Amino acid sequence: MGVFVFLPLVLPLSAWPVARLAEHRLHPRTATWLLSAVAAVLALCSTLCLALLVVVGTAQLPGNPLPDGWSDPEVREAVPYDEVAGTAAIPLLAAVLAACSGAAWRHHRVRRDAGRALAGLRPTTVAVLPDDAPYAYALPGGRGRVVASTSLLACLEPAERRALFAHERAHLAGLHHRFLLTVQLAARANPFLRPLRTAVAYTAERWADEDAASAVGSRRVVARAIGKAALISRGSPAATLAHFAAPGPVPRRVAALLGPAPAARVWPPAFTAVGLAAWGAAAGTTVSALSSANAAVTLFFVLKAATPL
Repeated sequence: MGVFVFLPLVLPLSAWPVARLAEHRLHPRTATWLLSAVAAVLALCSTLCLALLVVVGTAQLPGNPLPDGWSDPEVREAVPYDEVAGTAAIPLLAAVLAACSGAAWRHHRVRRDAGRALAGLRPTTVAVLPDDAPYAYALPGGRGRVVASTSLLACLEPAERRALFAHERAHLAGLHHRFLLTVQLAARANPFLRPLRTAVAYTAERWADEDAASAVGSRRVVARAIGKAALISRGSPAATLAHFAAPGPVPRRVAALLGPAPAARVWPPAFTAVGLAAWGAAAGTTVSALSSANAAVTLFFVLKAATPL
């Protein structure tokens, strides 16, 4: 395996430039897809390589259930610094699995609790709750539901209410909760991917902003609705969880809506800052995938040769 087993652990750093530039230079739909895909692949590759190191480390422990041949010198030589790397990988992988499991469970629990809270209402796509706390959010599942409080709706004009509902419907139509959960799990698997999680939380909101502007036919109305909601809102329920889109930096969102609509490109131009950053992230993701595949195949054959028939 050599150093290839360590590369996927640090190659997420190659995605940092595009995570920062994509927020401002790409269409938010393109940025969300690109960053989420990169984060998912890099997280899977780094977790796989961590698991390969755990195999080598566990084979060195006395009384382990693995075949005795897996602790032979030829197996240990496949990993540089096998004793330190193999031993350290065991608690690290356990921490990754615990963090990802906890995030996935919270995601499921809050969706379940929110669904139960609305169970007594009519099965409509919009649920307006009498509540003094101003909030609005999109609850995925089935056809999805938009939930808003009477307190928030009372502070908005009719056109702004339409913009708000269009924004939340865009979250449901675009399946934004899946992108947000993906990058949240990726950031739990590898802390170097946290900038991508932050970026996708923002680009998903911008994506919904642009779709809402197209639906109501006015970018200014959507900007005004966002600004008013931010001023009167004290936070929506469970706003920090993956399936409820976080509000993001409101001044940046409003400024973007007051400017021209972003160009809808599938891939940024190559000879621009964001284009070079995107190609750099793509190259880092490709190298990470190839490195993890090389490490997995190499270790497989080394362990197969070391296992007595």
